[in-house]
Amino acid sequence: MINIYSEDWWNVALRGSIALLYGVLIFVWPAISLLALMYLFGAYALVDGIFAMVAAVRAARRERKWWPLALAGIAGVAAGLLTFAWPGITALTLLYFIAFWAVLTGVSCIAWAIQLRKEIEGEWLLALGGVMAIFFGLVFIIFPGAGALTVIWLIGAFSTAFGIVMLTLAFRLYRWQSGRRDEFPKGTTPL
Repeated sequence: MINIYSEDWWNVALRGSIALLYGVLIFVWPAISLLALMYLFGAYALVDGIFAMVAAVRAARRERKWWPLALAGIAGVAAGLLTFAWPGITALTLLYFIAFWAVLTGVSCIAWAIQLRKEIEGEWLLALGGVMAIFFGLVFIIFPGAGALTVIWLIGAFSTAFGIVMLTLAFRLYRWQSGRRDEFPKGTTPL
């Protein structure tokens, strides 16, 4: 199964790059308007959701568990489309869109990590990304009254950290797929 996931290293890398870019844009542009933030989030969630759906279809074709990726994809596409459909929504509504999307994405990442655990060691990177996403979403659900600047910084921090974790995972999958298996000690796998 690791061979199948390593073939999709580019998908993981693209999702990580988009998350990292989104996070960096927020830090570089902290005075971002709410409307611009909504459009940035909508674009990020939509693209991330589409690539998760592509990975789910590829997994289904290979008769692998596809539902964790499909769950993340559906959540991302829905959050992105809802954000673009209602650009005039309040900050609180956007906050809840982001929070529920993050929780669903986190659950799917943890489910994927559990599935990979049967195949590889060190699946903790994906599980860590899932835990971060759930924590991020729950903070927004529990404390929705946080200040706008705090919300922006938290979104930027989460996106940056999640992007780095996903890029690290993609790099390890790429090394595995490209035949550099000798770089891993006997009995271990890329993660």
